[in-house]
Amino acid sequence: MANTYTLHVAGLTRELPLCRASDTLEFAAFIMLSDVELTVRTAEELLKKCPDFDIILTAETKGIPLAYEMARQTGKKYITARKSMKFYMTDPFTVKVKSITTEKVQTLYLSQEDAALLKGRRILIADDVISTGESLIALEKLVDEAGGITVGKAAVLAEGAAADRTDIIFLEKLPLFPKK
Repeated sequence: MANTYTLHVAGLTRELPLCRASDTLEFAAFIMLSDVELTVRTAEELLKKCPDFDIILTAETKGIPLAYEMARQTGKKYITARKSMKFYMTDPFTVKVKSITTEKVQTLYLSQEDAALLKGRRILIADDVISTGESLIALEKLVDEAGGITVGKAAVLAEGAAADRTDIIFLEKLPLFPKK
């Protein structure tokens, strides 16, 4: 049986499988995709901690359910920075990012139409987990490029050293696991 980490968040309990990040480190895989109960409850609890905002911005893919549910509960819009350029994007805003869950540098794309919606607006950046903070930095760059104002950076979980940050909003800490 695989090793797991028991997570308690928003009144719920989930068993997270431990996955190899490197020869010396494992992480607990937190997957909100397909877990409606978890998504609804964590969005509700996270919104209680967030400042006023106009639009939510997230990165494709794992932050989408959370951003959608936060938008649904508040009646506000959410925008997704895409991991590939789509045919409808003309001269998109772009930024490079490398997160703990990807092995290579990726590019995030924001269409001109979505960027126009961010201009002059209060933006809440939302994601499932904040770990290295690289995805946050990339999303903040997109907000800045578009002329928006980042008013908060929120996630369900802060992983490893991210839990010590004072500039993020999160519900629970998620430890990293050194391999023995």
